[in-house]
Amino acid sequence: MSGERAPDRADLEHLENFVRTRRGVEAFIEPRTTVTETTVILIADDGEWTRRRIDGPDGARRFAHRLAIPIYDVRLMGYPQRMRDYNERRKRRPHLY
Repeated sequence: MSGERAPDRADLEHLENFVRTRRGVEAFIEPRTTVTETTVILIADDGEWTRRRIDGPDGARRFAHRLAIPIYDVRLMGYPQRMRDYNERRKRRPHLY
């Protein structure tokens, strides 16, 4: 676990529920920084996203494998355009979200 705190059950349940209730979800590993622990961001096919702490890159890969969703390293792939588009739509029309 490389010194990282394990996610709590509520974090995992939130992530699992997001996968179950959205279409086309992909996972992206966000690296640990001096301020935050490793996180996983889940992005649905419409760009909606959620982020939670995860127990390191290996924990993120195990999570994605268990839920049978693709997983990428955000440092290598970047964030998908659909996420930026979703954020922009949400900014323009917050009352819809």
